[in-house]
Amino acid sequence: MMTTLTTPSPRLRLVIQPTRGWSALNLFDIWVFRDLLQSLAKRDVKLRYRQTALGVSWVIIQPLLAAGIFTFVFGSVAKLSSGSTPYFVFSYCGLLAWNLFSGTLTRSSTCLVQNSQLISKVYFPRLVLPLSTVFSALIDFAVGLGLMIVLMVKYRVAPGMGLILAPVCLLAIILMALGIGLYFAGLSASYRDVQYIVPVLTQLLLYASPIAYRLESVPARFLRIYQLNPLASLFETFRWATIRNGQVHWGFFIYALVCSVVVFIIGVIEFKRMERKFADVI
Repeated sequence: MMTTLTTPSPRLRLVIQPTRGWSALNLFDIWVFRDLLQSLAKRDVKLRYRQTALGVSWVIIQPLLAAGIFTFVFGSVAKLSSGSTPYFVFSYCGLLAWNLFSGTLTRSSTCLVQNSQLISKVYFPRLVLPLSTVFSALIDFAVGLGLMIVLMVKYRVAPGMGLILAPVCLLAIILMALGIGLYFAGLSASYRDVQYIVPVLTQLLLYASPIAYRLESVPARFLRIYQLNPLASLFETFRWATIRNGQVHWGFFIYALVCSVVVFIIGVIEFKRMERKFADVI
């Protein structure tokens, strides 16, 4: 009996080497690990509402309660104007965009600590983790948007032609939140204080942005300084595009778009710079 010897096929190997410059970003790995990105996104959505009595209803209940409080405090007590729009619809519209920002920022900034065991045992592009959190934030936004449409029909608030700017605002808001979240996510691997800093930061940004009040409510002498906050123009433009309330300051709006892109790029660069030590310090 004759036996034939077969040479084993070469094993696939992944060689990890240090890189410099723009090649260190290695963003092509995100596409290679796209299946992992989808799996993490699905897991994030499932785990968020597991063992909750109301489930996804919390996505609607939270902004409704916040809009009701804002309507009472700012609309009834402080007597702030909401223009021709009912104050409840006005505040809910602002909260709809705000929740997308805060949800993306909060989840992306804490994703490394929450997945510390995965990071220390398996290699994959760490950038996949914060990117996967965007999907759950978008799902929450989509559910809230459905209720927004119901409110607009009920109160007879019709959008205008400016509605085409709404997706641009939402993309800029996501980029801004991700850029900040990526930087804080990288810091959180070494400093656990970040989990206490982010809630305080988001709370300050909430009141430093025109969510519960109109941009016109800001005193004229502080308006230009106030609009240096890029989120102010993004939220104001989103509300103008959605319910035709407020106005677009085109110069500051373009400035806000540029800031969103720059913050996102800086966030990615800083995240990749800190990535090499994640497995050691997480």
